[in-house]
Amino acid sequence: MDIWISLLKAFLVGGLFCLIAQILIDKTKLTPARILVLYVTLGVVLTAFGVYEPIVKFAGCGATTPLTGFGYALAKGVEKAVKEHGLFGALTGGFTATSSGICAAIVFGYLFTLIFRGKPRD
Repeated sequence: MDIWISLLKAFLVGGLFCLIAQILIDKTKLTPARILVLYVTLGVVLTAFGVYEPIVKFAGCGATTPLTGFGYALAKGVEKAVKEHGLFGALTGGFTATSSGICAAIVFGYLFTLIFRGKPRD
């Protein structure tokens, strides 16, 4: 039964992030690209202030999968690297922590461009 509660928490929190983004798209003049940057930055800032960690513990993948979770991973990577390598870790920690996700995005993006043909927008 615990798995169903975990899934429900992840669904609700992840859905809430999506709902907020959709409201921003519909009700403001923000572009999806600006909302992406806003979400990643918000994840970093909330992690720096210690607010995002309890959300991650509550929602699991519902908090680590969205764009705010990418910001969370960046901030945690920098935090860990600074503890291990000092100030130099501030430059390398974010890359180390998120490199597998970035690599996967590039590889899958490339594969999908080989499989599917894009269509120009009207």
